[in-house]
Amino acid sequence: MTRRHLKAALTCALVVAIVSGCATRRGAPVVERAPGAKPAPSRPAATARPARPAESRAAFHTVRKGDTLYSIALDYGLDYRELARWNGIADPAAIRAGQQLRLTAPSTAVTAAPLMAPPGVKERPLGDTPLDAGVKTQPRAVRVPYSEQAYAQLSGVKPEPAPKTEPRAPATREDGEGGIAWAWPTSGKVVSGFNDGANLKGISIAGRLGQPVLASAPGRVIFSGTGIRGFGKLIVIKHDSTFLSVYAHNHALLVKEGQSVSRGQKIAEMGSTDTDRVKLHFEIRRYGKPVDPIKLLPPA
Repeated sequence: MTRRHLKAALTCALVVAIVSGCATRRGAPVVERAPGAKPAPSRPAATARPARPAESRAAFHTVRKGDTLYSIALDYGLDYRELARWNGIADPAAIRAGQQLRLTAPSTAVTAAPLMAPPGVKERPLGDTPLDAGVKTQPRAVRVPYSEQAYAQLSGVKPEPAPKTEPRAPATREDGEGGIAWAWPTSGKVVSGFNDGANLKGISIAGRLGQPVLASAPGRVIFSGTGIRGFGKLIVIKHDSTFLSVYAHNHALLVKEGQSVSRGQKIAEMGSTDTDRVKLHFEIRRYGKPVDPIKLLPPA
């Protein structure tokens, strides 16, 4: 092989080696990172919208056939007088199906005339328990609950002191939800337990006619009358911004709307109004929704 031929062969071999190397480098790319470099941030995953708290109230209620101002207030854990004031309602009978009621206080005051008592019913003064604390008003009157059925005016009997010889002091649960120490509202056998599918969602306690009915916890009476069908003579006590307690089918009502009561105070006498036997129907409502009282009351 001549010298010229040898040089050409070497040149050809070198070209082949370079081409092979380039082909090899076209494999999987290698990313060079400086020491301490962080990977590129990935796109954040979409976050789910937080669920609405179960205990929050709706902002409005659309009146349905059969609703009364009192039943709506009870269902949402409100004082019916506040509900009337927020919506400028003077006559509870005037609400109509399809009407939308606000369930929270408006940003500006709604001017409304005082709630009207049904025709022919004499109003009774509330005395020293005005609805709006800090506002100077003339003595206000108890608003007798409206219903399509006949109903009775409150008896006006003052609360009686608890008898000196009670069979036993009502048991209490000191660690109740919300810091409320619940007590049994009366003694007797529980003849029906809590049923979420029942019309009246609570427990029924059998007893004798006239047996004392006691406030289960301290609070303020926001309803005393017969304006809600199915409950008979009814008392509703507001304990705080969360809880109400309900006492139905009473024979006599011994406390007035706006009155403050203490735990264990006698508020009514057991009866059978709007039911088939003498018993107390008792409910505890959280944000207007009935909950099982047995879970909050102390062991019987």
